[in-house]
Amino acid sequence: MDFIEGEILYINKPLHWTSFNVVNKLRWKIQKTLNIKKIKVGHAGTLDPLATGVLIVCTGGQTRRIDDFQSQTKEYIATLKLGQTTPSFDTELPVDKILPTEHIDLELINKIIPSFVGDIWQQPPVYSAVKIDGKRAYDYAREGKDIHIQPKLLRIDKIEILEFEMPLLKIRVVCSKGTYIRALARDIGERLGSGAHLVALCRTKIGDISIDDCMDIETAVQIVENECLRQINNS
Repeated sequence: MDFIEGEILYINKPLHWTSFNVVNKLRWKIQKTLNIKKIKVGHAGTLDPLATGVLIVCTGGQTRRIDDFQSQTKEYIATLKLGQTTPSFDTELPVDKILPTEHIDLELINKIIPSFVGDIWQQPPVYSAVKIDGKRAYDYAREGKDIHIQPKLLRIDKIEILEFEMPLLKIRVVCSKGTYIRALARDIGERLGSGAHLVALCRTKIGDISIDDCMDIETAVQIVENECLRQINNS
């Protein structure tokens, strides 16, 4: 493997790590082992710190393929907690509202889910990395400032109900680039008349790359180090 020439690594992003944490860890290991000051390393699609799953990392010349990977269809397994909302639409922030759920059953869920399939307009979360006047939306939100984010047109190809036991609803979502699953959880909760927030999320596919193709970060760092040492020894 030649990381300067360009390689692609499939990582199962750990819980609580940012996507940039993964990139920085791998970049640091390459630079340190090869004793170089700079190398291009990037990822193809951000995952929130509270999400796990497929993260494609490209190095060197392969970073030119990042846009291609980002444009591919994504698949997620998401667990929603009904009847409670949070400002971030996930567990990053505490519950701010508790709502009734007695009226919700599987029949109602099956009735509303199809309305989210197809081309839809989605309002991104205020706690997101969307840029407004050069500043991240979450920075404004954490400062308590009111901001307006333009809705985005995106496509959801499929939503499959995997499990339902009140108050938890687990779904599989196949969708386009730019879909916020946290926002989808918010919208499903609103349509159910109960509110909802995301309590677990795993990206299981990007295009043809599945989570079964991915390695944990510790394994990836060890492979990077071994391959860099092999490159040095063969030079």
